[in-house]
Amino acid sequence: MPAVPLNSCFYAGLDLGTSGCRLIAIDGNQAVPAEARVVYPADTEQSPALWWGAVQQVMAETPETIRANLQGIAVDGTSGTILLADADGNPTTAALLYNDARALEQSRRIATIAPRESGAHGATSSLAKLLWLLEHYPDRPHAYALHQADWITGKLAGQFGFSDENNCLKLGYDPVKREWPAWMKNLVPAHLLPMVYAPGQRVGESIIHAGTTDSIAAFIATGASELGDAVTSLGSTIALKIISDKPIFAPEFGIYSHRLGDKWLAGGASNSGGAVLLQHFSRDDLQRLTPQLQPDKPTGLDYYPLSKPGERFPHADPQWLPRLIPRPADDVQFLQAMLEGMSRIEHAGWQRLHELGAPYPRTLRTVGGGSRNLAWMQMRETLIGAPFLPSTHDEAAFGAALLARGV
Repeated sequence: MPAVPLNSCFYAGLDLGTSGCRLIAIDGNQAVPAEARVVYPADTEQSPALWWGAVQQVMAETPETIRANLQGIAVDGTSGTILLADADGNPTTAALLYNDARALEQSRRIATIAPRESGAHGATSSLAKLLWLLEHYPDRPHAYALHQADWITGKLAGQFGFSDENNCLKLGYDPVKREWPAWMKNLVPAHLLPMVYAPGQRVGESIIHAGTTDSIAAFIATGASELGDAVTSLGSTIALKIISDKPIFAPEFGIYSHRLGDKWLAGGASNSGGAVLLQHFSRDDLQRLTPQLQPDKPTGLDYYPLSKPGERFPHADPQWLPRLIPRPADDVQFLQAMLEGMSRIEHAGWQRLHELGAPYPRTLRTVGGGSRNLAWMQMRETLIGAPFLPSTHDEAAFGAALLARGV
């Protein structure tokens, strides 16, 4: 029987982001023959029905020739977003989103029993939210605890009760032993906990593959895949991730690790970043001033740009103070000094991860709005000393499609 051409088999990645849903289809050569996007209506409360409607819309906008030849589908969703559902997958509670911090009291209970390296700590963890949901919806026919990606994947597969190792980290899953730990038995009914698959693993005999979180899908999309490959996200904050041969858990620095194939993805995030820049400059100011930057002529100013006191990585100090003085009269100099300070923060972050056992970056890719600032890129490359590589793609949906492809 002749082999099926790679460009006639298709794989779809679905990204459930904070503002909408995106689908990217790839062929066996990783070319992108189709993509579709739906933006959630402004001021609309997110709900499973909203997500599913968006998924149905992007699927409908995908050409029939591609839909009919899909060999795999994988979904990524926002980390920590969770709901409860009945045996048929119908939601029995509201969905608590990734940034919902109402489960403060529940997080204190977790802190008394969970080991320090667990990803379940904090009021925004999915385990804390799950405890809150169980307390506030006590008499519903709960059968499954499902993350956003889990619920959408279940709808596509026609069966529920499974998840992936990345989404389950904040639910208390132990990625080292690859099991639900015994300490959870006193907190959550065991029947609610999903069966856990490796990201990209095929679910049964279906074309559905286990997914991941949105940030990890975005990492995969860049093309980083080997030990020491690193990615910096220059968005409202500065987030670092690197492929390591062993997990790094240092919650005092906000560092934890996700299992990714036979390797680990370790990372942390500073409170510095684009949000600080926008406190001092408008977007028009940044566009006007950036071409005047001179990265080969350092300002000599020792800035640590923060919006307010408090840093989590590479320093862990809730009282860590911003440093933005002296303020030069020249706006170009002020902007350059801020970017130099952020570059030093990133460099210190890679050093911190290396001190804790991760490799130092072998290669570095950059995503986020800051990646378009060529002067900042030059400052960072000079300081960090790793070769900067272009990203294969900058959309999480592409990374999810790669999981569906088995990459």
